[in-house]
Amino acid sequence: MNRKLKIGVVCFPTYGGSGIVATELGRAMARHGHEIHFISYKMPVRLDVFEENVFYHEVSSIDYPLFEFPPYELSLAAKMVDVVKFEKLDILHVHYAIPNAYVAFMAKQILLQEQIRIPLFTTLHGTDITLVGKSELLKPAISFAINQSDYVTAVSDDLKKETCSYFDVKPDKIHVIPNFIDLEEYRVIKKLQRIKKAIAPNGEKLLVHISNFRPVKNIEDVVKVFYEVQKEVPSKLIMVGDGPCREGAEKLCRELNIADKVRFMGKSLEVPKILSVCDLMLLPSKTESFGLVALEAMACSVPVVSTNTGGLPEVNIHEKTGFTLPVGDIEGMAKAAKHILGCPEKLQHFKENALAHAQTFDIQNIVPDYEEVYYNLIQKSMEECEKYQKGRTKDKK
Repeated sequence: MNRKLKIGVVCFPTYGGSGIVATELGRAMARHGHEIHFISYKMPVRLDVFEENVFYHEVSSIDYPLFEFPPYELSLAAKMVDVVKFEKLDILHVHYAIPNAYVAFMAKQILLQEQIRIPLFTTLHGTDITLVGKSELLKPAISFAINQSDYVTAVSDDLKKETCSYFDVKPDKIHVIPNFIDLEEYRVIKKLQRIKKAIAPNGEKLLVHISNFRPVKNIEDVVKVFYEVQKEVPSKLIMVGDGPCREGAEKLCRELNIADKVRFMGKSLEVPKILSVCDLMLLPSKTESFGLVALEAMACSVPVVSTNTGGLPEVNIHEKTGFTLPVGDIEGMAKAAKHILGCPEKLQHFKENALAHAQTFDIQNIVPDYEEVYYNLIQKSMEECEKYQKGRTKDKK
């Protein structure tokens, strides 16, 4: 089977990694000639509906006084059913276990009542398992959603292990396809010296942190590590993102008297441009199922000093593309950062290694894996449908 497919993509439209991966995968599939239908309550931040073969279907919420909380899951299921039927989709690929995979199973059951069979492909991204999923209330629903999916992938070996250890899911149910990056989008980004000059006018080294500023990201540790680094290495820190921990980080910068050396830039869609002028990324997270932002940094030849938790060691190779250290090891991270930044030759060596390793995660290497799964699932679904129809014919006789 090598025909062009009609693929439904269900994802969260925000700045988080799952939405970015879902969008970039869909766009890549569209460039391969497949027809991609995004289904979400808002336009994904990286989606351009003017791209060829890309379509967006908005999920509208029900506004009724009886409902204290609008039943988004029902609206999402109804929209999935509608799009599958009207657009004649071949497969549904849902990103994030809750509620997307659970709701997709509901939609699949509704479609079966109309003799429409569609494969359900679920990708687990991390916080749907490691944070939200750890709720005892949600555990049965997540286990059910994973087991009822026709095919399940996790973005790292670590996430697969954690999923199988906590939920009632057998290891052979989950397959690992790592996150990826479109290196071509980073190759065309020129180093914008005006950005570097504006932030580091005296040639200081530029450190960067990018996240959603939640407690799991250990935002204040970023500031503490930088505080130690700037004592010995003339440097500045760029903080990209926003969230509940930003205020505390800003306050800490003032208390440490380094507020003039730290630039909080808020949310940005210009991440590649910002990374293109940086020298080192700090990522002291309590956990990362993959660490997509670390991969983005490496694609811009930026080495990474991170924790050694979750899937980060699968992305950031210790003493090669940067350093991985225990959570909370401020002293160790500062020492590693100074080791990289203190010598031009070492910094260049780490930069070259970072880019070389990032190339192994190029989207062009990953897309064929997804494409193969799509074709296999659709072929299997067609065979099951044919078998079902033959059974019905036999029963009638």
